[in-house]
Amino acid sequence: MKADILNDYFCCTLCQRRCKINRYEAKGYCKSTASLSVARAALHLWEEPIISGTRGSGTIFFSGCSLGCIYCQNHEISGAQLGRELTPEALAAVMLRLEERGAHNVNLVTPTHFVPSVREAILIAKSNGLSLPIVYNTGSYDSQEALSLMSGLVDVYLPDLKYYRSETARALSCAEDYPSVARQAIAEMHRQTGAPVIGEDGLIRRGTVVRILLLPGHVAEAKLSLKYLYEAYGNEIFVSLMSQYTPIGKMPPPLDRRVTREEYRQLTDYAARLGVENCFIQDISSSSEAFIPDFKSLEIPL
Repeated sequence: MKADILNDYFCCTLCQRRCKINRYEAKGYCKSTASLSVARAALHLWEEPIISGTRGSGTIFFSGCSLGCIYCQNHEISGAQLGRELTPEALAAVMLRLEERGAHNVNLVTPTHFVPSVREAILIAKSNGLSLPIVYNTGSYDSQEALSLMSGLVDVYLPDLKYYRSETARALSCAEDYPSVARQAIAEMHRQTGAPVIGEDGLIRRGTVVRILLLPGHVAEAKLSLKYLYEAYGNEIFVSLMSQYTPIGKMPPPLDRRVTREEYRQLTDYAARLGVENCFIQDISSSSEAFIPDFKSLEIPL
């Protein structure tokens, strides 16, 4: 496995940027070197109910990101300003400690650019008794190679479908090919996990939950994304319609405001008309900076 890690970071193509940077010598587009960097690990109660449950999801937030959305709510860590370097062995210990603290699962947030090291950490943790489901929480700009490395290790995929239109992806994430890349990624995730499996406790054990974050002024595009997902997968996936967009700093209109109740109602009504059954919706009050984790208070349970 060590040799695989060396090869994967030597000429990096883990995300679809495929910058081919030698991350042992320089940072990639993701603003990260080959050293694992974790910004926060803690129990998190604000995921979808089938993930957070009553005790919380054991979220591990990685520093850096290959997308760089202009409206990123986790900008402190996506820009790699915050983080603590960990070895795969130390990350495995974090996973085990989260299980000891009662987490329902291990939730890997933005792991794409560290997939080889994360894979090794999972294998180490499992060899030391980790029994929790592994959740892979991603913006969906993953390469097929990265996802293949996680096959058989991830129980639940939690991807975004951020954009339907290439022009929106180009303007907001400088990633014109995002729609096609994300669709291919979600298809591979669904292939790996199959239809959702829910335990007697109401928590997801296996499956794919796709998030659509409604952006202000983008109801029509969110509807197109929802329609695509329903036509492609029906109720073999869960869809999470998110109203929580919160403007950070100076954003260009219409991103300088929150989503209105009417905008969100249009999207949820459309889901009902389509016949979407496996769907999560949010209270519009979830649009608040109070729901953004405090990344300055590192809760990594070492």
